[in-house]
Amino acid sequence: MARLLIVHHTPSPATAELLAEVQRGANDPEITGVEVTSRAALAGTASDLLACDGILLGTPANIGYMSGALKHFFDQVFYVCGDDTRGLPYGVWVHGGSDTSGAVTAVRTITDGMGWTAVAAPVEVTGAPDAAAREACWELGATVAAGLMEE
Repeated sequence: MARLLIVHHTPSPATAELLAEVQRGANDPEITGVEVTSRAALAGTASDLLACDGILLGTPANIGYMSGALKHFFDQVFYVCGDDTRGLPYGVWVHGGSDTSGAVTAVRTITDGMGWTAVAAPVEVTGAPDAAAREACWELGATVAAGLMEE
């Protein structure tokens, strides 16, 4: 069975709402053979990363950057898992009050350094999540999970 890891930092109701949609998409009943596990960014470990076949990352945009919690996750796994996770398929969603570009760029810089492969466009949400934002997060979760299904 393929394993999808969701690593997130969800300190606000808006980020928690987006996480719920990503999880709902990843766990769609039409997607079979994929085990979905979620870890708070401060609890995610190298073992979690090494055990997964794909990863979804979620963060608020804090002062133009990803959250310190997601950065901490990357700091814990970068050198430990770098060579062993090359090619890992990933997706990312970011929530911000007015701008998410710095956080998306920061995540992309690290994932590029790790050799991961983006399999979906980043979902960038500003302000209160609306129906379109929730749908985009659902689709992100479903897309990454479906890509892990065995054919």
